Amino acid sequence: MSRPGPGRVEEVADGVHAFVQPDGSWMINNSGFVTGRSGVLCIDACATERRTRDLLAAIAGVTTAPVRTLVNTHHHPDHTAGNGFFPNATIVAHEQARPEMRALGLPANGGAWSDVDYGALELQLPFLTFTDRIAVWVDELRCELIHPGRTAHTTNDVVVWLPEHSVLFAGDLLFNGGTPFLLSGSVRGSIEVLEHFLAPLGATTIVPGHGPVCGPEVIGEVLDYLRFVLDVAARGRQAGLSPLELARQTDLGRFAAWTDRERIVGNLHAAYAEDSGEQLDAGAALRDMVAYNGGRPLTCLA
Repeated sequence: MSRPGPGRVEEVADGVHAFVQPDGSWMINNSGFVTGRSGVLCIDACATERRTRDLLAAIAGVTTAPVRTLVNTHHHPDHTAGNGFFPNATIVAHEQARPEMRALGLPANGGAWSDVDYGALELQLPFLTFTDRIAVWVDELRCELIHPGRTAHTTNDVVVWLPEHSVLFAGDLLFNGGTPFLLSGSVRGSIEVLEHFLAPLGATTIVPGHGPVCGPEVIGEVLDYLRFVLDVAARGRQAGLSPLELARQTDLGRFAAWTDRERIVGNLHAAYAEDSGEQLDAGAALRDMVAYNGGRPLTCLA
């Protein structure tokens, strides 16, 4: 399969840009940046050296101001592996992101995914961490970095909310046209966060962690999928089926058109563990996802 081309810059408000990387599948995330006279706030790096350099070139094509701040919306390597290419930026994240990034390390070939040229990456942890919320200013524009208060996609999700423009950089709390993935988080927690935190913000423009820029309708789409996962998991547990057996019997319906459909297996593993109180075996979940994929490595085109 051919690899998707470089990301594109989309100005979503005055001085506020999304860096959207098609096709938004495994390890192909969105980033963003806010420009000012005094410097740039960048939201998320990329998974590979090439993609992160493309992001930096896109920023340089808009402004000559330096990147002074880099926000990591959570610890996953598609959003953080390129941190080392921002040597002069203060890297900001939730306090739990730092130990999670250290434990996970940099992405490498030989696992559940097809091989990728990651380039010369260097693990660079956040320098500035917080627990609840913090404001970062780009000239006179207030950018609110907020943790939603509980585990959702991960333990350390952060959104970047620009109230003056009603623009939300949602990280992987939201996918647009891609299957959400909860193996590091909580299905029920994600539902709570979307219902009681994201939706009440009232954003009119949303930059999801993966997929095209959209409006608030994406929140309802993701909620529909998460409730679908819980409903399927409840029926599967009652029938005594394993997550893999259940996934193989499940008609994904309209969600089948979303990228990375094999994530249903990991999400069912997460839902089973959450409801039973048992420890989640992430390795077993990934092996089951490969099995669901016909024994082939999961397709990563980064």
